[in-house]
Amino acid sequence: MSIALSPLTLGTSGLGRGTAPGSPEEAAAVATAIALFDSGHAFLDTSNNYAGGRSEAVIGRAIAERGGDSADRVITKVDSDGETGAFDRDRVLRSYEESLSRLGVDRVALLHLHDPFTISFDEAAAPGGAIEGMRELKESGAVDVIGVAAGPVPLMQRYVDTGVFDAVLCHNRLTLVDRSAQSLFESARARGMTVFNAAPYGAGLLASGPKPGASYGYRPASAALLEWTAAAEALCQEHGVSLGDAALHFSLRSPLVDSTVVGVSSAGRLAELDRRVAVQVPAELWAAIDALGPAPSTIDDSEYV
Repeated sequence: MSIALSPLTLGTSGLGRGTAPGSPEEAAAVATAIALFDSGHAFLDTSNNYAGGRSEAVIGRAIAERGGDSADRVITKVDSDGETGAFDRDRVLRSYEESLSRLGVDRVALLHLHDPFTISFDEAAAPGGAIEGMRELKESGAVDVIGVAAGPVPLMQRYVDTGVFDAVLCHNRLTLVDRSAQSLFESARARGMTVFNAAPYGAGLLASGPKPGASYGYRPASAALLEWTAAAEALCQEHGVSLGDAALHFSLRSPLVDSTVVGVSSAGRLAELDRRVAVQVPAELWAAIDALGPAPSTIDDSEYV
């Protein structure tokens, strides 16, 4: 079963971080969540552990205040136990119940298995493991669609190859700087899976540009990567667009991607995102960037091979 996505899915990993229930800061975060629901983009993407659970709690308040179709437009993720690292079938079920309680809903349409790093793949696939929990939730009708969401491509490929999951979300690995998720997404599409491409800005570098101290994929950008990015930025300027505009449209134009997940932390960021979507990127730019050759990405998934 598929769900009706839009080209963009709005990420909320930082929403509500550091806010206290009933505080003015929480009220501001709730207002942001309502603005995200009102934006016309189909789904908000959250997780059990985002902002220590505050992302879901804030979205839950927004759902209660806004009403309408809000409750049907949330994607969330199950996470390992924050204290013990447990991530078995029972933890999957508990994590989902915790999320539903915070969100104030009976179910979500799409649920991801998120960052299964505290367990091995073999543990996840064993009887009583996390995959069994995800399958159980779908077979019982508690969710419509189950996915797996993480970064390392070799690990993600193993989950895709099970044939259990309906969707895959990978971040920082199909961008102007890193194309390593291409084979994963091709494999997923061949299986009829829904593909989410997250972090098209590389968690910073492709939005802010090659500034000293910039990072890509949560790692410091190397001098070689900063040099490559500066060259790409110069090409973008020659073609009348910004580096960030090109980074977003690189994902939006990909035939492998059903929806691009972009984190949005404020109404101002939402307006900036919508402005970027409306930009017309000259087709000649893509060939010019390709002519630079592969970027020296900071991503290294070799430990998962």
